[in-house]
Amino acid sequence: MDRPYQDRFRQLGLKIAYYRKLRGMTQEQLAEAIGMSAVFLSHVEAPGIDRTVSLGTLFAIAEVLDVPVYKFFLFDEDL
Repeated sequence: MDRPYQDRFRQLGLKIAYYRKLRGMTQEQLAEAIGMSAVFLSHVEAPGIDRTVSLGTLFAIAEVLDVPVYKFFLFDEDL
């Protein structure tokens, strides 16, 4: 992973987990809905694992969770 953006990817994963839980979905349910494995999704959400996510996957996650995609990019330092 590109080190300068490591914190942003971590925050992105935590936001995905937050909205997923807010919708009452498990990792398995979300992963199935976007056509990915639950292991992939768990790596994206885990703060200690360096895992990136493509824009296409992020758009799919946002659609399934019914969250405007821009909300995933509101990082702590932007608030």
